[in-house]
Order: sequence, then structure tokens, then C-alpha cells
Amino acid sequence: MERRGLELKIPPLALVPLFGILMAVLAWLTPEMGLPAPWRGWNAGILTLAGFLIALAGVIGFRRARTTVNPLQPDSSSALVNTGIYRFSRNPMYVGFLCWILAWGLFLDSPAALLLGLGFIPYLNRFQILPEEQALNQLFGEHYRNYCKQVRRWL
Repeated sequence: MERRGLELKIPPLALVPLFGILMAVLAWLTPEMGLPAPWRGWNAGILTLAGFLIALAGVIGFRRARTTVNPLQPDSSSALVNTGIYRFSRNPMYVGFLCWILAWGLFLDSPAALLLGLGFIPYLNRFQILPEEQALNQLFGEHYRNYCKQVRRWL
């Protein structure tokens, strides 16, 4: 599989702290939303926990199917996982990571940071998910294409 530019170069989990740092800098430079701290803390905590559980369910699904969880080598996948949480999202681990990023933006009380956090979606779509989908399509063919018709990329 030929890789171009940033395709499959940065593990998505490594992007989470990178986005977090950029969001913190942006939050420091821009006005706050003014949400009460306890409300932000509780809701950010709930969103973080939800993200952890969603991502964990994705990892467990891959482990049960005995396929790789390495996001940099999708062409080494040995099974198409379409059970468990994968009935609802083709990328639950990435949904979990997005929850963490959005929780951080909420905790920072920054609309600018939240908007930057949403940039995780197009970045991952272009440089991680599309190359993964190409690899899985080559590996699993019609079975994968049918799965894509039934289950959304994110939610």
C-alpha cells in the first residue's frame, strides 16, 4: 500500500495530546465561554469516561477477533470486526479519542479550543481513516463494502 504525505504516519492516539496542547494554547489566547467550573468539570469527566469506555470496547473487539490494533498497518488486519461496538461505528477507538479531545475543550471553557478539537475529524478522515478503508477494501472486498453501507464511519 503506497502512503502519501501524512497518511498513516502519526498514530491517532499520539494526536490526542498534540491537539490537547494546541487547544490549551488557543484557550489561553482567546476568551472563555464563562461556563461554571463545576459544570465543566463534571461534564468533561463524564465525556472523558464515555470516550475511554468506547475506545476500550473497540480495542476489546479487535483483541477478541485476534487482529491488529496497530493503526499504522491496516493492511496487516487479519479479520473484519463488525460485532460489538463495531455494529454502531466503524471507528469506535477514534470516537473515544474525539470524546477526550472535546472533553478537554469543554474543561478549558474555550469555544476556540472546541472548534480546533473538531479539526481532529477531518484530519483523521483524510490521513488515517481513508487509507485504512482502502486497505480493508483490498483485504475484505465485498464483505467490507457491505459493512460500510450498514455502519457509519463515526456515529
